[in-house]
Amino acid sequence: MELRIGRLIDHVHIVVRDLAAARQFHEAGLAALNPDLALRDGPGFFTVDELFVSEGEPLSHIHLAFQAPDRAAVDRWHAAVLQAGGRDNGAPGERSYHPGYYAAFAYDPDGNNIEAVFHGPHARSADSITVTADL
Repeated sequence: MELRIGRLIDHVHIVVRDLAAARQFHEAGLAALNPDLALRDGPGFFTVDELFVSEGEPLSHIHLAFQAPDRAAVDRWHAAVLQAGGRDNGAPGERSYHPGYYAAFAYDPDGNNIEAVFHGPHARSADSITVTADL
Protein backbone atom coordinates (compact mmCIF):
# COMPACT_ATOMS: atom_id res chain seq x y z
CA MET A 1 0.00 0.00 0.00
CA GLU A 2 1.27 3.46 -0.89
CA LEU A 3 0.13 6.80 0.52
CA ARG A 4 1.12 10.24 -0.75
CA ILE A 5 0.98 12.79 2.04
CA GLY A 6 2.01 16.37 2.65
CA ARG A 7 0.02 18.18 -0.01
CA LEU A 8 -3.18 19.31 1.70
CA ILE A 9 -2.62 20.63 5.21
CA ASP A 10 -0.45 23.73 5.46
CA HIS A 11 -0.69 24.33 9.20
CA VAL A 12 -2.83 23.95 12.31
CA HIS A 13 -3.02 26.77 14.86
CA ILE A 14 -4.06 26.26 18.45
CA VAL A 15 -4.39 28.90 21.15
CA VAL A 16 -3.34 28.07 24.71
CA ARG A 17 -3.56 29.85 28.07
CA ASP A 18 -0.10 28.82 29.32
CA LEU A 19 2.51 28.88 26.57
CA ALA A 20 5.29 27.42 28.72
CA ALA A 21 3.16 24.45 29.77
CA ALA A 22 2.04 23.89 26.18
CA ARG A 23 5.62 24.05 24.95
CA GLN A 24 6.71 21.50 27.56
CA PHE A 25 3.84 19.18 26.57
CA HIS A 26 4.36 19.45 22.80
CA GLU A 27 8.15 19.39 22.96
CA ALA A 28 8.06 16.13 24.92
CA GLY A 29 5.40 14.54 22.76
CA LEU A 30 6.94 15.55 19.45
CA ALA A 31 10.41 14.47 20.56
CA ALA A 32 8.93 11.03 21.22
CA LEU A 33 7.62 10.97 17.65
CA ASN A 34 10.60 12.52 15.90
CA PRO A 35 13.64 13.84 17.81
CA ASP A 36 14.78 15.76 14.71
CA LEU A 37 11.83 18.18 14.91
CA ALA A 38 12.97 21.57 16.16
CA LEU A 39 10.71 24.04 17.94
CA ARG A 40 11.14 27.71 17.06
CA ASP A 41 10.08 30.48 19.43
CA GLY A 42 8.71 33.93 18.79
CA PRO A 43 6.96 36.56 20.85
CA GLY A 44 3.89 34.84 22.29
CA PHE A 45 4.18 31.69 20.16
CA PHE A 46 6.18 28.64 19.20
CA THR A 47 6.03 26.58 16.04
CA VAL A 48 7.24 23.20 14.86
CA ASP A 49 6.67 21.86 11.38
CA GLU A 50 2.98 22.57 10.55
CA LEU A 51 1.91 23.20 14.16
CA PHE A 52 1.63 26.83 15.35
CA VAL A 53 0.83 27.47 19.03
CA SER A 54 0.13 30.94 20.41
CA GLU A 55 -0.83 32.25 23.82
CA GLY A 56 -4.23 33.79 24.39
CA GLU A 57 -7.75 32.95 25.46
CA PRO A 58 -8.48 29.54 23.90
CA LEU A 59 -11.57 28.99 21.84
CA SER A 60 -13.26 25.68 21.39
CA HIS A 61 -12.53 25.94 17.67
CA ILE A 62 -9.44 25.30 15.62
CA HIS A 63 -7.68 27.11 12.82
CA LEU A 64 -6.83 24.87 9.87
CA ALA A 65 -5.01 26.04 6.75
CA PHE A 66 -4.99 24.27 3.40
CA GLN A 67 -2.18 24.69 0.89
CA ALA A 68 -3.13 26.31 -2.40
CA PRO A 69 -1.03 26.02 -5.57
CA ASP A 70 -1.50 29.69 -6.53
CA ARG A 71 -3.46 32.88 -5.81
CA ALA A 72 -6.26 31.95 -8.20
CA ALA A 73 -6.90 28.76 -6.21
CA VAL A 74 -7.19 30.83 -3.00
CA ASP A 75 -9.74 33.06 -4.75
CA ARG A 76 -11.71 30.03 -6.03
CA TRP A 77 -11.64 28.36 -2.62
CA HIS A 78 -12.98 31.47 -0.88
CA ALA A 79 -15.84 31.89 -3.36
CA ALA A 80 -16.70 28.18 -3.20
CA VAL A 81 -16.86 27.94 0.60
CA LEU A 82 -18.96 31.10 0.88
CA GLN A 83 -21.33 29.70 -1.73
CA ALA A 84 -21.48 26.47 0.28
CA GLY A 85 -22.59 28.19 3.49
CA GLY A 86 -19.32 29.42 4.99
CA ARG A 87 -19.05 32.87 6.59
CA ASP A 88 -16.36 35.27 5.46
CA ASN A 89 -13.48 35.81 7.89
CA GLY A 90 -11.06 37.54 5.53
CA ALA A 91 -11.26 38.09 1.79
CA PRO A 92 -8.41 36.89 -0.44
CA GLY A 93 -5.37 39.11 -0.19
CA GLU A 94 -1.78 39.51 0.90
CA ARG A 95 -1.10 39.15 4.59
CA SER A 96 1.83 40.50 6.58
CA TYR A 97 2.95 37.10 7.91
CA HIS A 98 5.77 36.94 5.35
CA PRO A 99 6.35 38.34 1.84
CA GLY A 100 4.09 36.64 -0.71
CA TYR A 101 1.64 35.21 1.87
CA TYR A 102 -1.70 35.30 0.03
CA ALA A 103 -4.67 33.87 1.89
CA ALA A 104 -8.40 33.89 2.50
CA PHE A 105 -10.33 32.88 5.60
CA ALA A 106 -13.84 31.59 6.26
CA TYR A 107 -15.72 30.09 9.17
CA ASP A 108 -17.12 26.65 8.49
CA PRO A 109 -20.68 25.85 9.63
CA ASP A 110 -19.41 24.97 13.13
CA GLY A 111 -17.35 28.14 13.53
CA ASN A 112 -13.91 26.71 12.79
CA ASN A 113 -11.57 29.22 11.14
CA ILE A 114 -10.51 27.66 7.84
CA GLU A 115 -7.86 29.19 5.57
CA ALA A 116 -6.48 28.63 2.09
CA VAL A 117 -2.94 29.95 1.64
CA PHE A 118 -0.42 30.38 -1.16
CA HIS A 119 3.03 31.26 0.14
CA GLY A 120 4.19 32.96 -3.05
CA PRO A 121 6.63 31.73 -5.66
CA HIS A 122 8.80 29.04 -4.14
CA ALA A 123 10.58 25.81 -4.86
CA ARG A 124 9.69 22.65 -2.98
CA SER A 125 12.10 19.84 -2.32
CA ALA A 126 9.17 17.51 -3.08
CA ASP A 127 5.45 17.86 -3.85
CA SER A 128 4.71 15.22 -1.24
CA ILE A 129 6.23 12.22 0.42
CA THR A 130 5.35 8.64 -0.40
CA VAL A 131 4.78 6.25 2.47
CA THR A 132 4.83 2.58 1.60
CA ALA A 133 3.31 0.20 4.12
CA ASP A 134 3.73 -3.53 4.07
CA LEU A 135 0.37 -4.94 5.06
